[in-house]
Amino acid sequence: MEEQHKRILQRNRINLVRELDPSNLFDALLEKGVFTQDMVDKIKSAGTRRDQARQLVRDLETRGSRAFPLFLECLQETGQHSLAEILRNGAPAVRFQPEIPTKVARPVIKPLPVISVDDAKISEDVATIYPSPRPTTTPSPPPEGDIFRPRPNGRTRRDSIKCYKMDASPCGQCLIINNVEFEPNSELKNRGGSNVDCDKLERRFKALNFIVEVKTNLKQKQIKHELSVLSKKDHSQYDCCVVIMLSHGTEVSHNRFPGAVYGVDGQYVPVQLITNYLNGQHCPSLQSKPKLFFIQACGGGERDIGFEVSPDEDQPSIYRTDEQMDAIPMSSSSDSLSTSDETDARATLPTPSDILVSYSTFPGYVSWRDTTSGSWYVEILDRVLEENASTDDLVTMLMMVNHEVSLNSAKGLYKQMPGSFNFLRKLLYFQSPA
Repeated sequence: MEEQHKRILQRNRINLVRELDPSNLFDALLEKGVFTQDMVDKIKSAGTRRDQARQLVRDLETRGSRAFPLFLECLQETGQHSLAEILRNGAPAVRFQPEIPTKVARPVIKPLPVISVDDAKISEDVATIYPSPRPTTTPSPPPEGDIFRPRPNGRTRRDSIKCYKMDASPCGQCLIINNVEFEPNSELKNRGGSNVDCDKLERRFKALNFIVEVKTNLKQKQIKHELSVLSKKDHSQYDCCVVIMLSHGTEVSHNRFPGAVYGVDGQYVPVQLITNYLNGQHCPSLQSKPKLFFIQACGGGERDIGFEVSPDEDQPSIYRTDEQMDAIPMSSSSDSLSTSDETDARATLPTPSDILVSYSTFPGYVSWRDTTSGSWYVEILDRVLEENASTDDLVTMLMMVNHEVSLNSAKGLYKQMPGSFNFLRKLLYFQSPA
């Protein structure tokens, strides 16, 4: 785009963000070749109308010399004539002068009297709260003074400031997308061991009282279709929704959640777009309810060799040999670990509430998978949920998963570190496993 056109867009950015309706422009911009489908999907995933407008203007500045006049044509065709006229004339954005403030009589604020501790009256009927004893199977005891208690068996849990309501029966929908066999032209290898992961998670979430639906070997458009179907369901009778992605992954640009997941055709879906299908704007029946996403895929192509720790921190690593990577190697075949190594990735706001995205690996790094027992992440996640779901909240359990996965070692050298993007507002306790 020519510099003069960029300056016009930048001067009028406030008006564009405030008044532009991107939803009416997408088809026209695609038809005229201003944006690609992937760029339109990225803009749609930006969030609110204002966020989409801001992203659209930002991306427009990166397009060719005809992008600006074609954008004006699209504005005219969609009835956004005033914006088109402002941009055509190169007029600067309207600046509003603040009104002259009127003098307001303000009350005089007097400080409250200071009361000493000896003079204060302490109510005798305030109940003292003690931490509940935790079972010895829990990897670590709660911090001293912790006032949160695991849910007692048989107690009806209602939504509160501290905990989400999670007593609906069934508790909610759980969609598992398991991509194992990839098309030859995708340049992605089949994912041995993924069916083991899928079976474990299907059993686990059924035990946690979820309705589990499994979809296998989906292309990019089919992944989007299944997520759209899930978002259009009525979740009003449920308390939670879970999406699990088992596939190859990669790094992509993002402004909220990193990473993307591949369809079997080699085309990816950004994690940010996956989460947007279920946010409060696109799925009203899940507003204020927890939406959980578990991503077993690579965050990129780097391999983590770890670092030395002090003797106090040192713990024996679990040495594992029959491992496959969840990323395509960035180096030549001579640098690969062995001929059997496989990969699950190519090398390469307003914050949404009530969403948690748990990644099998740190953004930018590979994720390891055993061809017989499944991935490290899913194997340990399944065990932690089985042993601790009755007593611990989800975030605490994910910390346990992080710790145990970090002890593993592929080929005696490479490490893995899971992590989460947590936008939950409360503690989340699953129902006691059946």
